[in-house]
Amino acid sequence: MKTALIALGVTLAGALAAPAVAQTSYPTRPITLVVPFPPGGATDVLGRVIAQKLGHELGQTVVVENRAGAGTAIGAGYVAKAAPDGYTLLVSSGTTFTVNPAIQAKLPYDPVKSFEPLGIVGRTGLALLANPQVPVKNLKELVAYAKAHDKEPPAYGSFGAGTTAHFVGEAFLSAAGIKMIHVPYKGSAPAMTDLIGGQIPFSVDTVAAALPQSKQGKVRVLAVSAPTRSSFLPDVPTFAEQGFPSVAMDTWLMFAAPRGLPADVKTKLESALRATVASPDVKKSLEAQGFEAAFSSAADGEALIQKELPQMRDVAQRANIKID
Repeated sequence: MKTALIALGVTLAGALAAPAVAQTSYPTRPITLVVPFPPGGATDVLGRVIAQKLGHELGQTVVVENRAGAGTAIGAGYVAKAAPDGYTLLVSSGTTFTVNPAIQAKLPYDPVKSFEPLGIVGRTGLALLANPQVPVKNLKELVAYAKAHDKEPPAYGSFGAGTTAHFVGEAFLSAAGIKMIHVPYKGSAPAMTDLIGGQIPFSVDTVAAALPQSKQGKVRVLAVSAPTRSSFLPDVPTFAEQGFPSVAMDTWLMFAAPRGLPADVKTKLESALRATVASPDVKKSLEAQGFEAAFSSAADGEALIQKELPQMRDVAQRANIKID
């Protein structure tokens, strides 16, 4: 009897320990990384670079899957409904987590309840640009210029209605108390073409898009929207430095999983992402796309969403930005 009880105890102990062993052995099969943008864009390019290195860190293949459409809502909705087991991940920008919820009444996900942030892998500011022929060299002069043309407000372009560029433009107009006409384009390239050609006097675009044009003297960078100056444009002051502290937005890339991820899996993914971003090859790729390569933790990601959501909703309400 005593021998039988000991054997039963060993069996039960083994059974109870089995789930823990299964979890700590994660991952045991390939992981899918969903990019909610079409192939070829910055998020897709960086997602693939990071996926390869992340797979090396985890000892498993990370397969990139593009699920574009509805301003990232299709891909994000797919991940939100996936099993929270660490085998379906999302990489996306603030568009998914703070912009869409501010301008779309119906989404297939909740920005807070649906996702488990794993970490921010890169950030870049947005830049307010001017055609060099316009007599404006800083924000003070831009405000004076806009007020002088109050009856026929000047235009500013962005790479799309409801994008972060649109939000930065409207946040500045509200803070400065001036009028300008927003001209949304279908992407950065056509907006930049019209800015350089003089069809529009001003535009808001990414630092990455502005950098080569600025170096060639084709555009003038008036301000960057990030909380601190961009290392790519160190001589350009921020909005805050020029008297507009409320205009402090940047574009960031975050990795996330469906909410409910086991704690040990989350810890392993966060650690692997941190090591991935520290890799020289990954840092080089991020910087080539105009992103500052600096990892921020899962907790930082949670805090950022909580901070930006009310800011974006406030800007959207004041500027009447919405997508039906």
